[in-house]
Amino acid sequence: MANFDWKKLQNGSDIRGIALEGVADEPVNLTEEVANILGKAFVTWLKKQLGQPASNLTISVGRDSRLSGPKLMTAVMEGISTTGCRVYDFDMASTPAMFMSTISQKFACDAAIMLTASHLPFNRNGFKFFTAKGGLDKQDISEILKLASENVFETVATPGEIEKLDFISVYADSLVNKVREPVNDSQNYEQPLLGLKIIVDAGNGAGGFYADKVLKTLGADTKGSQFIDPDGRFPNHIPNPENEEAMASIRQAVLEHKADLGIIFDTDVDRAAVVTNSGKELNRNRLIALISAIVLQEHPGSTIVTDSITSDGLTEFIEQDLKGIHHRFKRGYKNVINESMRLNQEGQESWLAIETSGHAALKENYFLDDGAYLVTKLIINLALLRLEGKGLNDLITTLKEPQESQEYRLKINRQNFKECGEQVIEKLQEFASKQTDWQVVPNNYEGMRISCKSPQEKGWLLLRLSLHDPVMPLNIESNVEGGVSQIVNRIFDFFKPFEFLDLSAFKKDI
Repeated sequence: MANFDWKKLQNGSDIRGIALEGVADEPVNLTEEVANILGKAFVTWLKKQLGQPASNLTISVGRDSRLSGPKLMTAVMEGISTTGCRVYDFDMASTPAMFMSTISQKFACDAAIMLTASHLPFNRNGFKFFTAKGGLDKQDISEILKLASENVFETVATPGEIEKLDFISVYADSLVNKVREPVNDSQNYEQPLLGLKIIVDAGNGAGGFYADKVLKTLGADTKGSQFIDPDGRFPNHIPNPENEEAMASIRQAVLEHKADLGIIFDTDVDRAAVVTNSGKELNRNRLIALISAIVLQEHPGSTIVTDSITSDGLTEFIEQDLKGIHHRFKRGYKNVINESMRLNQEGQESWLAIETSGHAALKENYFLDDGAYLVTKLIINLALLRLEGKGLNDLITTLKEPQESQEYRLKINRQNFKECGEQVIEKLQEFASKQTDWQVVPNNYEGMRISCKSPQEKGWLLLRLSLHDPVMPLNIESNVEGGVSQIVNRIFDFFKPFEFLDLSAFKKDI
């Protein structure tokens, strides 16, 4: 491991790597040996944080359905065990459940590790780390990788015990009780969802438990649920609520089975989206609007923190219709969560941090991005609205949606891609300032957002740098037919002089 590049495994506040062969030009760098060392490095980091010897510590480990999961999980648990630390093997689990094990009265683990790479292809895998304070930050991951690169650890003659336990059932029970208490149906307290047909699409990830252990327990009819068996090949569709094919699949299932609600999870269940009985997909801006409506009923005037690409119609809905505050921040689920937490610390009440990808974290739930908890909040309101003869759609009837929207991803063909990207953004500000009908939107926290005010455009564009890749995403929305094309043609001429930009993404529209 002397020449191994540990830094390449860092992906923001997670560790991600290539765990299986089978994809051209993607050599394996997340091996069992690497996993074993990472387990030891995490214990070493944790001992320093808590001021405790390894023999006093307990770490839980879980995984999603990826094919590489079992071997990597065994390796990381063995690495942890060699330090004298006790290990709980939770086997198949969700990312939110792993965090909850650190605050569970029954288990109270000192830390947790989830093996997952979210919706990425089958050959990838990774690690998410938690303590009772929440998910680790970028700096924490850097420190753990530094310890791994040094590969100097204290081990013991008698390894710590590895004990296999069922925690996902404990976690599911907490969600069941979350529904029973507020619905409080005196006739069907144990099964308040009797009469509702709710189906789940787990995408062959780790979310299948929600159909059996939560919905069925609460009395819901779940016939028609699909792809709930774990399969790390992901043979049916990508487990991703942002994926068009995945959303079309759950939409078709809802309509075919005449369900009251359809639920779709990503691989490790930290993201979700839903489909109503009419087939309306509630993801991205619609999902943010829906949970904002619920949160602002419970906490009037609260600030809703979102990422940077949310629509103008969403801002109007939150601030004018719901009388809340919309704080549009940066992309990245940790960014929106940390910003919401910062606002609360400074005295500005913020009960929701949510990204358009479906990561939603509520103050009431430890600011944990938990797809199953989010869906449970929606189901509570579905059950209560049913008593009034209404549905979830009724909460967002006044949300104004754009006529058109499009994202273009422009590759930067330079090693110093961040510097190049910043140069483009700086020049765009100059370009926009010279346009009589374009206006730079104030309070930009990421990239450059421009309001396009001409009658032929009536929309906005946002150009920013990707968090990790040599790419500049360009998001455009318009409230008039043909408006996106108008904006694209106008900004294409701006991009032409930058030789390091790959403009092929515009090929079909120019």
